[in-house]
Amino acid sequence: MKDRLYFRQLLSGRDFAHGDPVAAGMVNFVYLIGDRQTKTCLVVDPAYAVQELLDLAAQDEMEIEGVLATHFHPDHIGGDLMGHSVQGVQELLELRPVQVHAQRIEAPWIQEMTGISKTDMSLHDSGDLIHVGEIPIRLIHTPGHTPGSQCFLVEGNLVAGDTLFLQGCGRTDLPGGNSKDLYHSIHDKLAKLPDETVIFPGHLYSEAPSATLQETKSLNYVFKPKTEEEWLRLFSG
Repeated sequence: MKDRLYFRQLLSGRDFAHGDPVAAGMVNFVYLIGDRQTKTCLVVDPAYAVQELLDLAAQDEMEIEGVLATHFHPDHIGGDLMGHSVQGVQELLELRPVQVHAQRIEAPWIQEMTGISKTDMSLHDSGDLIHVGEIPIRLIHTPGHTPGSQCFLVEGNLVAGDTLFLQGCGRTDLPGGNSKDLYHSIHDKLAKLPDETVIFPGHLYSEAPSATLQETKSLNYVFKPKTEEEWLRLFSG
């Protein structure tokens, strides 16, 4: 299946949304994941310039047939970002009516942020498997940054959203954040994936755009606490 996998990492302000200072400052990654044979793909966290994302997929002869939402924050799915109106899933659905795949618990947060309806979403639980063409994508519920944050595992690649960066992890001091939950998401779920898993984060907060889990474990300080108590002393408050 590796020959069929289509996987593209796009950086806001560089690969799309040129000239948008918010996009450039937030350095979000958007991902296109698809099946080269069926020429269909899903877009992860479309924001800032949705028509450009559709066009970039089309340039690769791929058609976007759905959205994967890591979490509800506006720099990932659109909405109000500190007074700035960010394009996202609502504008994408106006151009291409597709389903937004999200964790069940995140649905009301996504609706409030974007204005889309519940019928626009396909709601999932942790461990659910969805397919784009013949490419399987495993959904992993990783609460902490938000209640319904999720990561996507596809053929040894983990799209980690804001749950885990190559350096650091998502904040827990925003609405819905929970430091204890984030500890368990990182240490009990993501850390137990194979060391050769390649981590693709939600933002470019490091020099490299991706790294293996083994490399990330050795360099990222979030793996230093070995107990929940140690974690909470470092990351709470």
